[in-house]
Amino acid sequence: MPRDGSAQLSFADLDADLGLIDTTFVVVDLETTGGSSKTDGITEIGAVKVRGGRVLGEFATLVDPGRAIPPQVVQLTGITTAMVRDAPTIDAVLPMFLEFAHGAVLVAHNAGFDIGFLKAAAADCEIDWPRPQVLCTVKLARRVLSREEAPSVRLATLAGLFGTACQPTHRALDDARTTVEVLHALIERVGNQGIHNLAELRGYLPDVTPAQRRKRTLAQGLPHRPGVYLFRGPGGEVLYVGTAVDLRRRVGQYFTGADPRGRIKEMVNLAEAVDHVECAHALEAGVRELRLLAAHAPPYNRRSRFPHRWWWVRLTDEPFPRFSVVRRPGHDRVIGPFRARSDAADTAALLARFTGVRSCTGRLGRGARHACPDREVAPCPAGRDLTATEYATAVATAGDVIEGRCAGPLAAAIARVGELAAAGRYENAARLRDQAA
Repeated sequence: MPRDGSAQLSFADLDADLGLIDTTFVVVDLETTGGSSKTDGITEIGAVKVRGGRVLGEFATLVDPGRAIPPQVVQLTGITTAMVRDAPTIDAVLPMFLEFAHGAVLVAHNAGFDIGFLKAAAADCEIDWPRPQVLCTVKLARRVLSREEAPSVRLATLAGLFGTACQPTHRALDDARTTVEVLHALIERVGNQGIHNLAELRGYLPDVTPAQRRKRTLAQGLPHRPGVYLFRGPGGEVLYVGTAVDLRRRVGQYFTGADPRGRIKEMVNLAEAVDHVECAHALEAGVRELRLLAAHAPPYNRRSRFPHRWWWVRLTDEPFPRFSVVRRPGHDRVIGPFRARSDAADTAALLARFTGVRSCTGRLGRGARHACPDREVAPCPAGRDLTATEYATAVATAGDVIEGRCAGPLAAAIARVGELAAAGRYENAARLRDQAA
């Protein structure tokens, strides 16, 4: 089980520009009942967390695969069915391992095998795979070492070549410890060739195409700021939309092979330009991303596959504007998108209640009344009619809320939650809290 005392960042916060000496690696090795992640199970996980040549922690446990271990595997690893009978199952082990590896680069010797089993286990356990950056020491060795120096890149061969203190034994922790020493030896070699950070190492590895390397200039003009980025194709069409805490760093990762997905590599090969929109913070970037997905339906975003199913809250353009739930935004005075119409209608009702602007969704705030434009009055959630001038002021406030320039109505809603809770009206407070959220 894990022995670790270091704090980690999330996978999304991993800085590819961080020096290799300051990058945290988790070197992992698995033992399994066979070679197929679809039909076989994990019997042992061993991992070592290192940074700057220093061991930060280790993780080791047997795993009950829920099936008998074949005799040939027992002969290879020494792990028997009896040994794993009382061991925890993978659904108990995997969350602990992912917590141990949180925020680090995952390293494995022949990473496709080990990461394939971990991803398959995550899917079986209905755990979201965090998509860490992955480094394969087999690929790195093939890039660093000549065929004459290393005719084979098997772990035992490399351990002998580099004279590692640990030796592979086909037990997970021993093999992970050996891989750590091999990794450090390989990093020392690439350092002598001017490779000093993860981004440079990605570009150095052979799975980065020459076209990807050439397009690194597309990221050079981007700021180190939060925002949304849009990859555009030869005809200016939007291929892909994403968000970033640091636009230049995130977009630059697309040209270093950091994302192994085939569709992303295909998208990068097609891209001719990258546009961006700077944002104040990640929340604004997320909202803008959803709007751009709905507007462009870029082919390489999975979330844009069915944009017509989304809903929007629109402030209508008429003498007495209203909040209306619509399929298509139509203009800029919109909030959304929402996946369910009920969510959009609840948002419209909340806005109506705390701005004084009408809602035509059938979910008016308490006390709101339909107004007759002929009387030049409009409803107010507080129970009184507004004059045309007052209503125009309310509409202007609603527009400022949509554009993010005013938080007054939301603050009023949150204050009302506190008032309801203080009065013991907990169900009403919870309902309003959920709508505000």
